[in-house]
Amino acid sequence: MTTSAAPRHWEADVLLRDGRTAHVRPVRPEDESLMVEFYSRVSEQSKYYRFFAPMPTLSEKDLHRFTNVDHVDRVALVVLLGGKMIAVGRFEVTAPGEAEVAFLVEDAHQGRGIGQLLLEHLAQAGRERGVERFVAEVLPDNQAMIATFRDAGYRLVSDYDQGVMALEFSIDPTDTAIGVMEQRDHRAAARSVERFVNARSVAVIGASRRQDSIGQALVRNLVLGDYTGKVYVVNPSATPVSGLPSYASVGDIPGEVDVAVVAVPADSVQDVVLDCAAKGVHGLIVISSGFAETGEEGRVRQRKLVGLARSYGLRLMGPNCLGLINTDPGVLLNASLSPLMPPRGRAGFFCQSGALGTAILKKVYNRGLGLSTFVSAGNRADLSGNDLLQYWEEDDSTEVVLLYLESIGNPRKFSRIARRVSRRKPVVAVRSGRTTQGVPMGHSVRKIGAPPPAVDAMFRQAGIIQVGTLDEMFDVAQLVAHQPLPRGRRVAVVGNSDALALLATDAAATEGLVVNRQVSLGPDAGAEDFEDALDAAIDDPEVDAVVAVYIPPLNTSGVDVANVLAAVGEQSDKPLVTTFLGAEGVPELLRVPDVAGHTAGRGSVPSYPAVEAAVRALAHVVGYAVWLRHPGAEEDAEADALADTERAGDADPAAARRLVNELLMHHPDGLDLDPAQAGQLLAAYGIDLWPTRSVASLAEAQAAGAELGWDVVLKATHERLRNRPDLAHVWRNIETPEEMASAWRNLSHVITDPATAGFVVQRNAAPGVPVSVSSLEDPLFGPVVSFSLAGPLTEMLADRSYRIPPLSAQDAADMVREVRTSPLLFGYRGSEVVDVEALERLILRVSRLQNDLPQVRSLDLSLVQVGDEGVAVLNAAVRVEQVLDPRSDWFVRRLLSPPGDTLPG
Repeated sequence: MTTSAAPRHWEADVLLRDGRTAHVRPVRPEDESLMVEFYSRVSEQSKYYRFFAPMPTLSEKDLHRFTNVDHVDRVALVVLLGGKMIAVGRFEVTAPGEAEVAFLVEDAHQGRGIGQLLLEHLAQAGRERGVERFVAEVLPDNQAMIATFRDAGYRLVSDYDQGVMALEFSIDPTDTAIGVMEQRDHRAAARSVERFVNARSVAVIGASRRQDSIGQALVRNLVLGDYTGKVYVVNPSATPVSGLPSYASVGDIPGEVDVAVVAVPADSVQDVVLDCAAKGVHGLIVISSGFAETGEEGRVRQRKLVGLARSYGLRLMGPNCLGLINTDPGVLLNASLSPLMPPRGRAGFFCQSGALGTAILKKVYNRGLGLSTFVSAGNRADLSGNDLLQYWEEDDSTEVVLLYLESIGNPRKFSRIARRVSRRKPVVAVRSGRTTQGVPMGHSVRKIGAPPPAVDAMFRQAGIIQVGTLDEMFDVAQLVAHQPLPRGRRVAVVGNSDALALLATDAAATEGLVVNRQVSLGPDAGAEDFEDALDAAIDDPEVDAVVAVYIPPLNTSGVDVANVLAAVGEQSDKPLVTTFLGAEGVPELLRVPDVAGHTAGRGSVPSYPAVEAAVRALAHVVGYAVWLRHPGAEEDAEADALADTERAGDADPAAARRLVNELLMHHPDGLDLDPAQAGQLLAAYGIDLWPTRSVASLAEAQAAGAELGWDVVLKATHERLRNRPDLAHVWRNIETPEEMASAWRNLSHVITDPATAGFVVQRNAAPGVPVSVSSLEDPLFGPVVSFSLAGPLTEMLADRSYRIPPLSAQDAADMVREVRTSPLLFGYRGSEVVDVEALERLILRVSRLQNDLPQVRSLDLSLVQVGDEGVAVLNAAVRVEQVLDPRSDWFVRRLLSPPGDTLPG
């Protein structure tokens, strides 16, 4: 048997159903001893279900066969935990495109979703090896295995013969199968975080009696925060700390330990991991520094730490982090270095910087905003913002999600999760390094290669409210946490200051809002005047939100007006914001009591020190409300987008995939497709590339014109000419050999060095607007599609829109309309309105092609003529390259790899 190496990306850390981790990798010949030990722990019944006969031990022949595979026609994956094999799954090709699949899971680990994980990873490996369907033989009473196949989301075909069920199913990743996988990932990640947030017992490892030590601060914050669970102190000296008994090691603690907070020197943390694994601890919060933030030696130490923790099933927060806070009265967990416990609120906050986390908590406290949970993940080597998003999606205590992101470890996964979460609750984000795309020290990610506007587009597509600063984040948060969402962009301004009202109106115009009602009450207006004006504004059907401006007269406290604002804010179904006394946050006078114990109840009125900040926050929330009302808002956005791409036209992805794979077999280093190859690829997605004939002489140009049936153009294609609007490089409407000769002479006379002009002949397109549709595959970010009007001026002004596939019909429509030059498509100054629907269909087809084929490194339809009856694709440049990991994380669950590793997260 010829053995080939297994692809590196087939190896992955995975998250099990109960929130613990394990490791999946291809089987190796040296795994024989692990296989023997594993098989000895499997029950006789499980062995019988696997082999349909008693098989108490494995023969030497079986052992060799099970551990020696070619990773092509015979593929086997094993699951490891704590250095032990706990499961194995395999498939063997039995016919072209068909393979038989089987699993065996150790009894002690059944029910943890391991069989489902193995099926996902085997199916992806099968797709990469040309397998299209799996078959399996299962005994009828092996209900657990039948359920594994049935619940995978694939369409099963079953048969029954001689007491055995034969199951067959296509492993094509259908919408249903992907949805099932994402739901399992969601539940596992949420469960993993929940065991941190609601820990019933915490051990502080490295606690000390020294008042200035980190360990002492951690114990003190837990105790003074009134934590309702058990606190254990671990210190080799075993002396009491803060009145609590101390234990020499985690193993000496008499009770169970859910979470260990680690504050020992960096080179001692790995020993702590082993102790915690032996104790059965769920997760570690590593406060210790000295890891990836310190340089290469620290990165190696961090990579080993994460690998060790995951290999024993432990999740890890940090290292180099501030910690975790849960304000739930039933928990009151302050497992952080912050002595400040924020008030109870509706917002969950995730950040990465520990130093910034302390400042954030002070801002939250000063504003009276309140948090449900706070996580500062430090280097974010394991537990990430994606995990917290999955937890907060289901957490009833969290109604708003706040993210301060210094890097995005897995943009593709982040986009999918955020889009789903945003349908249920607002997600507000600040992203540092937007212009530099830099990666902070210690963060285990690569730099995103996609342009910054593409990342911004991904945020918009996902419904994320992206703001520029922390102050803007809190401005938005205090609005969405306490007030209803607006129905539209129409605003009423009510106030006792004409100057501030004018500023509010100007700010509204700048932010894309429309002031439909403006009420000036005068400087002497009292509480009753405000109440009447606010009620009238809220009752006005032409008003969607109200801005109340109040500057108190001299020697007036404003309490009466505050009572009116609070009463109106509590009862209104439209958002109300104010600049009450220039206060910031949710002042006590404007708070509504909350029965759930939050610092401010629903209906409390947020205040802003400047009216521009109030209007800007309102505009951000209006944008989110508009996004929610897009078609398909009630359905899963990604499934909706995939359905819309189907409506883009007939496509044959299999034919396109065969073409690309065949080309790459002969050009393993990649190649730029010639016009015929590009035309064949585009035709698979219903895109008609107009034929082009390169010509080097007049005779060739005349022959090309005759071949194309005349009514052709002669044009120069060299970059220096196409981007010079002051130079003539195209001669149109050529009908005869004589006209071609005239065109050739004239262009050769105008163009310097015509020999390098790159002349081509092409059919003459109908009048219209030239546009450009492009796509690319970023190794980290994934597929990106862009649109602009063609020409150097739009390129210089960066007037281009971006979206992340899969695209919905609404996404394509938005792309066309958001470029600043879009009026040229819609009859600008009396010009013809072009066929915008045809253009949108073209964008959807390009999106689907790029989404289906990660091997397409770039695709540039640099000249598309959009007329009043369709589009003409006149030029295409396509680059294809080998892909080491063809987005396998789209179809299998896996954890972000430690820094320095190349596995996808």
